[in-house]
Amino acid sequence: MSSLPHPDAQLSARVEACFVQAEARLGRSFPRPRIHLNMRGRAAGSARLQTWELRFNPALYQANTAAFLTEVVPHEVAHLLVHALWGEGRGKSRVLPHGRQWQSVMREVFNLEPRTTHSFDLAVLGQRTHAYACACQQHRLSVRRHNKVLRGEARYHCRRCRQPLVPLREPVTD
Repeated sequence: MSSLPHPDAQLSARVEACFVQAEARLGRSFPRPRIHLNMRGRAAGSARLQTWELRFNPALYQANTAAFLTEVVPHEVAHLLVHALWGEGRGKSRVLPHGRQWQSVMREVFNLEPRTTHSFDLAVLGQRTHAYACACQQHRLSVRRHNKVLRGEARYHCRRCRQPLVPLREPVTD
């Protein structure tokens, strides 16, 4: 998986603005991460703490640029900040990815409500999905998750009713 040599200028500028905002609020400086616009799948972004990198999904970024810059970029920068503030060299104590420190950074540094997932329309990804259902609604599982179910490696449950998801019919494209 290769990264683009020069990620989108607007994306890079927003990452920089988040770090400047954090430095002003927290009174210390932070190194700047490498930025990659090469992420695939359903996630909008990820922070690689050990290598100090940010990865973003180009399809979701292109389809949701304003919301992406407002919500996803600070979300991922917050992960790096939390790691720098509470995670590095702290022995075996582990900071939860969306725990109280991350929530605090989202609220106090970026003045954002700490949301752990995006609500972007995934149809732009053109990924095949498999229809599943629980007691209260229908769900779409990715091919990867569906194959794990078929191999007996995973079992998924609805977050709302907590019932197991069962396959419905042939795959459909979102």
